[in-house]
Amino acid sequence: MDYRTVVTLLFLGFALLELRAGRFFQPGRATLRDWMIEGVCGIVLPLVVIPGVFAIVPAVLEVLAPSSADALADWPWWQMFAVLLLADDLTQYLWHRASHASPVLFRLHRAHHSAPYMSVRVTYRNNVFYYAMMPGLWLSAALVHLGFGPVYAVYAVLKMAVVIGAHASVPWDAWLLARRWTWPALFVIERVISTPTTHAAHHGRHAADDATHYQGNYGNFLFLWDVLLGTAKITRRVPEAYGLEHVEPVSWAEEVAWPLVGRDR
Repeated sequence: MDYRTVVTLLFLGFALLELRAGRFFQPGRATLRDWMIEGVCGIVLPLVVIPGVFAIVPAVLEVLAPSSADALADWPWWQMFAVLLLADDLTQYLWHRASHASPVLFRLHRAHHSAPYMSVRVTYRNNVFYYAMMPGLWLSAALVHLGFGPVYAVYAVLKMAVVIGAHASVPWDAWLLARRWTWPALFVIERVISTPTTHAAHHGRHAADDATHYQGNYGNFLFLWDVLLGTAKITRRVPEAYGLEHVEPVSWAEEVAWPLVGRDR
């Protein structure tokens, strides 16, 4: 089974859990604007932007370095996995962190934070250029061309399982949080990978809420980057509200397609 099919099934699995819990449609929170953002992003990003990058990079590499396909295919799998963690996940952490530090880059990322809820629906909720310019996506495409394909398939499934689960409104770590005897294991888990609780803190709306950690908890797959680079905050509590505080709302089209759509601010 192709890894993209597995990722789709993971997404649908979490979505079904949210449907069963009555949390997928986000009644009273999600507006038509939210549906438009998530509908466009949910189609364009995984079906156009990401495959487009993976099609462009090999073509360019073959022009720059003919016969470069599978040039590194004889590397041990663990070396490939380690390189992917650095080339894809660490660079995404840095790209994510930079997007919160720069007012210009944040306009490419604000759609992800304007949702007043957590849900699998938020997973791909980002400006199309935020993904199109993501360094790790281009590096991953290059590595797959060079022979990392089979290892990347496993890596992508593991990463997306964590990322989708971290955004889900049915948190998988609630079971661990509710039982003190699991806390030693949770102590390790929540410092290695992103969990629903640590990532929810990043989406908190109010700075005065101690459970909110907007300028931190940037990790996508590994939360370890936050721990090592000093941006981690673990409270084991979730924010009272989600969304953007003191930020002027913009149209769904500007959220998705700025700078092609929208005005200077």
